[in-house]
Amino acid sequence: MRKVHVKYTYSLFFSLLIFLGACSSPSQDPLRISATTWIGYTPLFYAKEKGWLERINTKLINVVSLSENMYLYKAGNSDAYCGTQYEHSVLKNTVPSLIPIMLFDRSNGGDIIMSNHTIEELKNSTSKIDAYLEMDSINYTILEDFIHSYHIDEKRINYIDRDQIDISTLKNTQPEKQVLIITYIPYDSALKKNGFKEILSTKNGLDLLVIDALYATEESFHKHKRQYTQVKTFIDDAIMALSRDPKEFYTTIKPYMEDLSYEDFLSSLDDIIWINSTIDETLMERMRTASFPTKDLL
Repeated sequence: MRKVHVKYTYSLFFSLLIFLGACSSPSQDPLRISATTWIGYTPLFYAKEKGWLERINTKLINVVSLSENMYLYKAGNSDAYCGTQYEHSVLKNTVPSLIPIMLFDRSNGGDIIMSNHTIEELKNSTSKIDAYLEMDSINYTILEDFIHSYHIDEKRINYIDRDQIDISTLKNTQPEKQVLIITYIPYDSALKKNGFKEILSTKNGLDLLVIDALYATEESFHKHKRQYTQVKTFIDDAIMALSRDPKEFYTTIKPYMEDLSYEDFLSSLDDIIWINSTIDETLMERMRTASFPTKDLL
């Protein structure tokens, strides 16, 4: 009888500890974040692979295109999404409380226009141009900027809406046809191998501000503020890990990066500028001019 009593007492004691622990540290509601495999979002994938996100009940959803990302979010299948200010401006029309809550990077060559012809050849022709892009994304803004900057008749453009995985399989098998491809790293690597060349980028020739951030509604921000704050810490830690040991970082996120080699990965890092910790005044002024909200940024 004494042993049974002791066993029951210990059981009651541990049950009480578990109950008190649950009361003092309530479990966090699940948080779902969606992102493409853009180089600037790799800190999130690093955090996922390290098990950091799982610890705070946060799930990262990998999508293949910026437009899919928007559709997923609009359907209520994610609580926050990674994207540029273009997708934010589009979604804000139907989701007025949508705000940027943390910054990743600024494109500095990572958004690219590729072709099988030179700019001069495209300008001096009257032929149709097959333009491959994600229509509901920053790709469209980039293409429009190119058309207007180089005075190309928009009637010549045959808009072909594809996700970047499909686009990356294109091959220059008909060099007489004029093709434009609006893409971003790491998908440009396969296209180069398939016979296309970069003609413009956000580093060379495209004077467009392209900022990548995590967006959520104000309601989601306040509901999950603790988790978002922890995610921000994880992003900062991941970028520090990248600077300390890029090979270890690459090995960790490689399953998400298609066929991107380590050398191409290192090269792609030159095409973005991390803005997760500091923003210079010139960039801040450009963000204000573009009406990019900053008051809620972590």
